[in-house]
Amino acid sequence: MQQVLHIQDLSIAFGNQKPVVQNVSFSLQMGQTLGVVGESGSGKSLTSLAIMGLLPKGGNIVSGTIEYNSGAETAKLSEMESSEHRKYRGKEIAMIFQEPMTSLNPVFTCGNQVTEMLLQHESISKAEAKERTIELFKEVEIPRPESIFDQYPHQISGGQKQRVMIAIALSCNPKVLIADEPTTALDVTVQKTILQLLKKIQAERGMSMIFISHDLGVVASIANEIMVMKDGKVVEKGAPKTIFQEAQHPYTKGLIACRPPLDKRYTKLPTVSDFLKLAESNKSEAQYLKEILEKEDARKEQHERIYGQVPLLEIKNLKTYYTAKKNWFGKPTAFIKAVNDVSFEVYPGETFGLIGESGCGKTTLGKTILRLEEATEGQVLYKGKDVLQMNAEELKNFRKEVQIIFQDPYASLNPRKAIGEAIAEPMLYHGLLKDKSQKRQKVEELMEKVGLEKHHYDRYPHEFSGGQRQRISIARTLAVEPKFIVCDESVSALDVSVQAQVLNLLNDLKATMGLTYIFISHDLSVIKYMCDRMVVMNKSGQIDQLGESDEVYQNPATEYTAKLIDAIPKIEFG
Repeated sequence: MQQVLHIQDLSIAFGNQKPVVQNVSFSLQMGQTLGVVGESGSGKSLTSLAIMGLLPKGGNIVSGTIEYNSGAETAKLSEMESSEHRKYRGKEIAMIFQEPMTSLNPVFTCGNQVTEMLLQHESISKAEAKERTIELFKEVEIPRPESIFDQYPHQISGGQKQRVMIAIALSCNPKVLIADEPTTALDVTVQKTILQLLKKIQAERGMSMIFISHDLGVVASIANEIMVMKDGKVVEKGAPKTIFQEAQHPYTKGLIACRPPLDKRYTKLPTVSDFLKLAESNKSEAQYLKEILEKEDARKEQHERIYGQVPLLEIKNLKTYYTAKKNWFGKPTAFIKAVNDVSFEVYPGETFGLIGESGCGKTTLGKTILRLEEATEGQVLYKGKDVLQMNAEELKNFRKEVQIIFQDPYASLNPRKAIGEAIAEPMLYHGLLKDKSQKRQKVEELMEKVGLEKHHYDRYPHEFSGGQRQRISIARTLAVEPKFIVCDESVSALDVSVQAQVLNLLNDLKATMGLTYIFISHDLSVIKYMCDRMVVMNKSGQIDQLGESDEVYQNPATEYTAKLIDAIPKIEFG
């Protein structure tokens, strides 16, 4: 089998600092897929950018080699200047970047962004480039390819944007495709179709692939070999079956264990740090996992206590419609039924799950409950009082008790405001502070409660990792001492290891502060772990199935729910 790419002892540094990627070595065979796994900051994306000759400003290869074998010649990419690298970038080695919305140019149509690549590397006319682009859109299974050609990135869905990125990468028929987190934050159903699409195209073209992810479960379904990275170093390498069944490094074991299991339930999710500590103790992993296994009787007793109470929140025939079309007189003639006649109750101390694909109305439902979106019809009863009928003063008091953790912590934090001030803001608005000294004390207490340090008070959002920013958002939500919190996709874009930490934190806070949650997610494994009951919402904005979480997972009542369950990445070896 031909070796198409060979990396030997690669080290990357910024300025005179210690290398952030250290002595990384691997080979990629023609037609094979190498899965590269690790948390944010492990060096996996930097390694791929070095291969592409796209290291960020200040980043340099300080030692090692990157060799590309085209079949006719072997090129040393690590020794090339950027201008020389261009003839290989895109044509021989292409890359699907992590975030399609920021990688696609918002001022150019989707079609233009593919034709630009073709015109750069191929000797063809604009008409031929357009024809080739539409063919590529068909190959990556974009619906209405002729129409999408003329649309802008903001006009299409996340899954479609990712397919446009794949089309750009494939446009010049590369021998090597680097897919950097191509399914992060996508619905599990969309993720599954993207993975199937990549496998299909790879098989048809005989292409080699480097697939980068923080999720071992996703990588196992596509890779021939897996390489695990931590702190810029390779800690383990092997076939997927070997990695999952005979992992040697505690870091790898932690990455495998921290994803919510589907066949059992833990009192807390194992984390990578737990496994690293275990390696230094006499306790075995099996013994530790047995200790945190939840007993069925404990869950049954908890549910008897929860459901023996009066509901805290009652949703009755709730509808939230958006105007899709108006006539000449401005009167609406067609509607998008985002939430369409939904009813359920949430009990004190319960974690109630809302799950479904993008566009099913779950986020709109969460916002309608808080009156951040106005309902078209129905009732939202909190402690027996209709939220939809509340005046301004009543609504202010209601929002003190019922808070929301938004999906993107970076977008929901003011980049110009230090995080201490951001956390204090809700307390100042509701008049909960006496003076400045109390403000600092209260904020520092909240920061410690969510696992942040006191000295972080004067830092800004951009100085924190994704997981830390989510903790800042949680601290701000807790500032007004709420009783009820809507968690809107609050872990969807986090590494699975950081996700486990945040889920454990939310459960700890629920136990110590007596909180009630509505937990919104597209990931059924997370919902099953976190929630007592769940509602599955379909694309019509209606309830597809409602029931106890384990029961819904084990006995899906509809085809749509079964499809969601089937899309969860499962580790299976024949």
